[in-house]
Amino acid sequence: MKSALPLVFAAAIATASTAAFAEPTSMRIAGNFSSNTKHVDNIERPFFTNIPKILGAPMSINYNPMDAVGVQAADALRMLRSGTFDVMSVQIGMASRDDPFFEGVDLIGVSTNMKDLRAAVDAYRKVFDERLQKRFNAKVMTLWPFGPQVFYCNKPIKTLDDLKGLKVRSFTPSMAALIQSLGATPVTLQFSEVYPALQRGVADCGVTSPTSGNAGKWPEVTSYFLPLSVSGSVQGHFMNLDYWNKMSPAMQQKTLAAFKNMEDQMWQLAETANTDAMNCNVGAEPCTQGTKFKMNLVSVTPADDKKVKDAVGAVVLPLWKESCNKVDPTCTATWNATVGKARGYVIK
Repeated sequence: MKSALPLVFAAAIATASTAAFAEPTSMRIAGNFSSNTKHVDNIERPFFTNIPKILGAPMSINYNPMDAVGVQAADALRMLRSGTFDVMSVQIGMASRDDPFFEGVDLIGVSTNMKDLRAAVDAYRKVFDERLQKRFNAKVMTLWPFGPQVFYCNKPIKTLDDLKGLKVRSFTPSMAALIQSLGATPVTLQFSEVYPALQRGVADCGVTSPTSGNAGKWPEVTSYFLPLSVSGSVQGHFMNLDYWNKMSPAMQQKTLAAFKNMEDQMWQLAETANTDAMNCNVGAEPCTQGTKFKMNLVSVTPADDKKVKDAVGAVVLPLWKESCNKVDPTCTATWNATVGKARGYVIK
């Protein structure tokens, strides 16, 4: 009589294999700030609401903007690592205080238009994802920008020189370095805190994209608009790695494709909506997608452009090199071989 052990063993292996890929039946998401209505209401919320249908995988969805559930942007990476949420929309500049490596994707002054920024993001994506998995038990699902980061002020300004002595909202260490180099005082605030800070005089100026500023009603509490781009404010949607590993390979591929589609929509929004938002901010036409205001448009001068470019070499890259190499001695070499190569910069 033949032994039944091989059959029992094979059945056990099959059962274990099936159990290893028990597809998730729910998804907990902390989305972007609710005041970013074009991103949240038009793209992000519909995406997550429809994700069971997109994936062909019935699951319960618990989606809330991060400010609706009291999540601080700076805490995102730690919350992902702990599994508090399965997916989070992450403001990378704020979260990079936990690891400066991540800010390397969008250092102030390095990529100031969408074409250059996309080259930087594509170059850094692989090493970014590897580090995110290793350090924070999370996986990159999307990387995308809000758009050109420009200045809204409630004090009269004509050039960057007029920022001297003012309090300017910042949300990344390299942005704070630029602001300090201009003689201003950086005030670290997440997006949801900026409107009341500008209203109450806690900040004199704020930096964000034209679209986000318009959607967030910043022109209600500021009067001067300087459309000088200093970065793209790269965001990401990251997934807890334990959650990701519950999926079968086939489901993982479906999920990646779905998130890629959302990422493409976010890039398209950054590339197309900001011109309209700039017009809306200053009461110009065409203004078809935003709210029309009457801010004073401040012309960008060649001297202002030069100040930002000069700050990259004099302040931004040296400061980032020091902070990043403290946590990883290979940081500079990795950046030079990726973003630096794509953008023509070398950190020595």
